[in-house]
Order: sequence, then structure tokens, then C-alpha cells
Amino acid sequence: MLKDIVGDGESRMNKTLELLKKDLASVRAGRANPAILDKVQADYYGTMTPIHQMANITAPEPRMITIQPWDKSAIALIEKAILKSDLGLNPNNDGSVIRVAIPQLTEERRVELVKVVKKRAEEARVGVRNIRRDVNDQIKDEEKKKTCSEDDAKKSQEDIQKKTDKFMKDIDKVLESKEKDIMEV
Repeated sequence: MLKDIVGDGESRMNKTLELLKKDLASVRAGRANPAILDKVQADYYGTMTPIHQMANITAPEPRMITIQPWDKSAIALIEKAILKSDLGLNPNNDGSVIRVAIPQLTEERRVELVKVVKKRAEEARVGVRNIRRDVNDQIKDEEKKKTCSEDDAKKSQEDIQKKTDKFMKDIDKVLESKEKDIMEV
């Protein structure tokens, strides 16, 4: 029973970490990364559709992203969606391929992006701590119901604390990597 509670907590912490990684992948760094377009959606036949589901997106050069729509009629929709996004990118299309040049980030913009990334990492840390608290509350409830011994409860609480510490270190590594990526010239 306690193993299930701790295991569930660990899987929730893992989801929090994966969500942070995915979230940070969409933050624009100085280098071209197709993941920055993951959240951009175009109105395709009346349905908001992520552009990565409408086209092949690649980064053939360090400062260039190319988008090749599978349906050529969607090229204008994709271009409009990128312009409306808050990424500050200017797409150019030649009728079959959209090219997006990734401009060099200013030092001021880099500092802003680092603040955004740190805020998202802190939100992930808070999420992991909340999961730890929930798991500890469940363990205490089991102990009160007398479904487990005091020693087992203590061991499970120590176990979830170790897992929490591990995920905090993982969040710090992800943050450090993204910060380095943003500040790189």
C-alpha cells in the first residue's frame, strides 16, 4: 500500500519534470530549434491545429528553421500563425517552403528569457514539493488507520524525501542547461 503511494508520487514528480522540459524547449534560445514552434497553432479547416502536425519542421542551419507544409494551401495559414505568435519571428515563404530566420538575441532579451526560465523551474519545484506533501499526508492517513506500522510510514516518508531531492537536482540540471543555451552567443 505505501509502496503504491510512494510510486504514484514518484510518477507524478516525473510528469512534472517532463512537463518542465517540454515547456522549456519552447522557450526561444539563440539557436534554431524546431521545438520553439510546438505551441504555435493555425486555423486549419476551422480547427486550431499545431503547425508541427501540418508540416515537416527542420533546422538545417544554426539560425534557420524551415517549415514544409504537407498541404501547400496551408502555407499562408502557417505563416500568419507564426506572425501572430509571441515569438517575434518573421517567416518568409517561397510558395512551397517557409523559412524562419532566428535573429540574434540581445543581451537584455537573454536576461528576460533567463528570468522566465527560472520562474518556470521554480513552479516545477513547487509542484514537486506539493506532491511530496500530498504523499506524506497519505502516508500519515495510512498510519492513523493502522494499515501500516510506524516504522514503515517513516521509511516511506524518507523514501519520498529522497525522490524529492533527486527531482529537485534534475530540475536544477534542466534549468542550468537551458540557461547556458540562452546565454550562449
